[in-house]
Amino acid sequence: MKPTDPRIRNYTDDHIRTLLAEAQERGKKFGLIWPSAGTDMTLDGRVLVRFGTAPASTLLNLLTLLLDADRETWCDS
Repeated sequence: MKPTDPRIRNYTDDHIRTLLAEAQERGKKFGLIWPSAGTDMTLDGRVLVRFGTAPASTLLNLLTLLLDADRETWCDS
């Protein structure tokens, strides 16, 4: 998903916080830890995520990768 994808505007701060919590939980087993991650601000209708002021699309793409990795782990075992 690109940062300019219009679907990003549908995500609220609460949605992003929930997705951050899920990414943090799923990322633990891969050593990915973001203790200070959170929502930062809304810019042009898009919520920014506070780990380098990334757009929410970065979080969604990361979460997709974590979900894919989790599925592969289950299929391989």
